[in-house]
Amino acid sequence: APWHHIENLDLFFSRISFCRARNGFTCMLIGEIFELMQFIFVVAFTTFLISCVDYDILFANKALNHSQHPTEPIKVTLPDAFLPPNVCSARIQANSFLICILVIAGVFWIHRLVKFIYNICCYWEIHSFYINALKIPMSTLPYYTWQEVQARIVQIQKEHQICIHKKELTELDIYHRILRFKNYMVAMVNKSLLPIRFRLPLLGDTVFYTRGLKYNFELIFFWGPGSLFENEWSLKAEYKRAGNRLELAEKLSTRILWIGIANFLLCPLILIWQILYAFFSYTEILKREPGSLGARCWSLYGRCYLRHFNELDHELHSRLSKGYKPASKYMNCFISPLLTIVAKNVAFFAGSILAVLIALTIYDEDVLAVEHVLTTVTLLGVGITVCRSFIPDQHLVFCPEQLLRVILAHIHYMPDHWQGNAHRYETRDEFAQLFQYKAVFILEELLSPIITPLILIICLRPKSLDIVDFFRNFTVEVVGVGDTCSFAQMDVRQHGHPAWMSAGKTEASIYQQAEDGKTELSLMHFAITNPKWQPPRESTAFIGFLKERVHRDSSVALAQQAVLPENALFSSIQSLQSESEPHSLIANVIAGSSALGFHMSRDGQASRHLSEVASALRSFSPLQSAQQPSSGFQASGRDGEGAQPRGASAMTASGADARTVSSGSSAWEGQLQSMILSEYASTEMSLHALYMHELHKQHAQLEPERHTWHRRESDESGESAHEELDAQRGGPVPIPRSASYPFSSPRQPAEETATLQTGFQRRYGGITDPGTVHRAPSHFSRLPLGGWAEDGQSARHPEPVPEESSEDELPPQIHKV
Repeated sequence: APWHHIENLDLFFSRISFCRARNGFTCMLIGEIFELMQFIFVVAFTTFLISCVDYDILFANKALNHSQHPTEPIKVTLPDAFLPPNVCSARIQANSFLICILVIAGVFWIHRLVKFIYNICCYWEIHSFYINALKIPMSTLPYYTWQEVQARIVQIQKEHQICIHKKELTELDIYHRILRFKNYMVAMVNKSLLPIRFRLPLLGDTVFYTRGLKYNFELIFFWGPGSLFENEWSLKAEYKRAGNRLELAEKLSTRILWIGIANFLLCPLILIWQILYAFFSYTEILKREPGSLGARCWSLYGRCYLRHFNELDHELHSRLSKGYKPASKYMNCFISPLLTIVAKNVAFFAGSILAVLIALTIYDEDVLAVEHVLTTVTLLGVGITVCRSFIPDQHLVFCPEQLLRVILAHIHYMPDHWQGNAHRYETRDEFAQLFQYKAVFILEELLSPIITPLILIICLRPKSLDIVDFFRNFTVEVVGVGDTCSFAQMDVRQHGHPAWMSAGKTEASIYQQAEDGKTELSLMHFAITNPKWQPPRESTAFIGFLKERVHRDSSVALAQQAVLPENALFSSIQSLQSESEPHSLIANVIAGSSALGFHMSRDGQASRHLSEVASALRSFSPLQSAQQPSSGFQASGRDGEGAQPRGASAMTASGADARTVSSGSSAWEGQLQSMILSEYASTEMSLHALYMHELHKQHAQLEPERHTWHRRESDESGESAHEELDAQRGGPVPIPRSASYPFSSPRQPAEETATLQTGFQRRYGGITDPGTVHRAPSHFSRLPLGGWAEDGQSARHPEPVPEESSEDELPPQIHKV
């Protein structure tokens, strides 16, 4: 079969996803061609403006010689300002710096052309795969959901055996291969390992994370020469062993230094390109819509911070796009009244002058021929538009707390201290790091060629040991997939956080816990998005426990008769939306919390919020019953453990995957149903995010613990915790510690630290002796989370980690060096 045993499934699945995201082969081909033409245009047009235009004639600083008609008035045309070809060519040849730039640009364009030809050949194979194997025509591909495409890929595995390492592929296998490196990046941002947050004089806490910096991180870690991975699916063997961690850290530090130096040398060229591309891209937009730079966008850091493990690009984009409008409204709540008064008056003065100039122009168009009149009209129009962006609509009433809850329903992640403090400027400033001005985004990209080398050399190099430890401790080998980030397994037992409903279900140390409920929320998102996926035993138990908790809380709400109560506010919101629209449930939950909870205490409001969200989740099932045979929460929580093996499918929006089966006589009806169910799945996840945050808030009030917005200090790794204890006792530290992440609090006493370390060593099999362990040069067997055991030692995981559906996964062993 032509699709039997595809060698690089990572690249193959990524191209399948990318081809669907770009709406098929033809759209992708035309887009790539125009990108090549765009590069040629920018280089050629810039060269023409530099060497082939006589600006003295263009600006009327030099008179033209019209000897044939000396009595006629001089009328300058655009071709008069163009130099003859021989003069233009001579000026280009005389400019050695320009020639050097053109040579480099030519080499770069040829490289892109070769890459384009190679990609087209590869994507033609994807085009054939879609048509011949998946039976999806390119003309209808944009109307297929990813779940439908993915279900057909899973079925193709059974027929063509595209992966020979395992008999059947799961949804998680496909996601792991597409998002292998992105999951690592999300985990490193979640654990505050990457140097992207800084405290600067006058500016305070700032975030700097640009496309250039992200490109360099990926170049260093994943695919560049000398990177940590030997191919797309396998971490180098030396990074899996702890014996030479110091040597590897020194090697990585040297490599980062050379890449930083290369960035310094290429800085002028990259900076010139960034400026030219920004000028040609945004000048026309700024002229047409001057207020566009005052608009906001989700920052690159925000996209990484808010991203779930195993979330594709189009899924993240769809989720954040739904939160764009409430996020914009929330940021508009903080427009300064003083700035509004100034903007109104400036707009009045500028508008008065502009009105007079427009009136004079209507009376006599020769007014435009007066020097600088047209420039003045343009600048006044831009100034008025900018001033209007600072003047809020006088008929709008803002409710910051309610808006913040609407935002949370879509973005799913939010620091604890934001709740109840939505009206404070500190909260607004922190949210602005996720939702920044478009002008700030452009400015950061322009500064990126200058700042990126400094961050690499000064800030990233000292973290080399932490990075080496991270990839060793948080890499697992999955059968049929290869080496993946262990956080992407979404295993609450290995990486769950006790404050996020994982208490009693997780065995993770503080070093291993994912922050901000990332593991739990990612698990829920993936289970809802992929209804046929069967999670591991521990994850199924967590989902079943959450379902049972929802039923219990909704029963309390029913007893109190507080289920989506009828009132004027509910009626007004409901009247604006169709009864079948899933987002009306979120509106009811948010509005009900604001309308009914204002007279309660803070604890009473939290209980009310929890009951309302639970009631919405329970009432969410009947809304879907018309579209599918079974629903997420129709099974009673009284089923207990007996219902847990069905947890994944029962939790999701379909018991029988209605997204992948057309239920009508027409294929269009099936595709429409798939899109509707996708929207319901998105709404169900929004309600789960609200519910889990309310549970976390209750837990935090009952048992305060470490949970900050940005962890300015880092968690201690499991390898360095014992050495920290020795340092406190005055004992010798034989090797430099890996200071990645701190313990729960800097106020933690030494006795508590000792207890934590003893439990960690007892639980994960760590060696209590802080000294170096001399290992015999024997074969090493792979362990989860990067642990290794000698053949002669008893190890709980002598084989690679089982597939994600396995029920015999055990806690990891981390052997300290």
